[in-house]
Amino acid sequence: MSNFARTERQRLAGLLATAGPDAPTLCAGWTTRDLAAHLVLRERRADAAPGIRVKALAGWTAKVQAGYAARPYEELVRVFRSGPPRLSPFALRAVDEAANTVEYFVHAEDVRRAGAWEPQQVTAELADALWKRLPLLARFEAGRRTPAQLVLRTPDGRSLTVAHKTGPTVQITGEPGELVLFAFGRGKQADLQADGPAEAVAALRAALPLP
Repeated sequence: MSNFARTERQRLAGLLATAGPDAPTLCAGWTTRDLAAHLVLRERRADAAPGIRVKALAGWTAKVQAGYAARPYEELVRVFRSGPPRLSPFALRAVDEAANTVEYFVHAEDVRRAGAWEPQQVTAELADALWKRLPLLARFEAGRRTPAQLVLRTPDGRSLTVAHKTGPTVQITGEPGELVLFAFGRGKQADLQADGPAEAVAALRAALPLP
């Protein structure tokens, strides 16, 4: 079985360590310290993690995350790098791969692309893993917000229809990792090409960030 989540964990931990605690990220309003606190909370505080997605619980999550953020930054990075607790569901390799491959890839790029950046090629194996996870993620994250029919394509010809809507179609072309970033709202910092009628592209650009 692949180790993409573990590899991306180590890459993300390395980027956090190099950036230091006060560097910007692509997560709106978060520094690297905030992101590190989020990552530790997510896999070590089952009572607070639901608030990441559920607004009604977000207050408790924010309080717990602030507590983590007050700890020494080096400790947060070390704890995250060391992996989940033994009894955590994330300690199961299959769960780790399913839940964290995309999570850690996106957050690693949140750190790497917050300043000046250049496209960085990922392995063919990781690109395939990201592509396989893209349909569900893209339809959930981007499909709800797009005002146009939306098709995601890779340069080698693979395609995915994200949203079937009336009107013209917009096609977004990029490598799988770039398309994942687009689906998660990081499109302005992704290497992508948008094709379609000008009005449809403009409408999509107003709803979802694009270069």
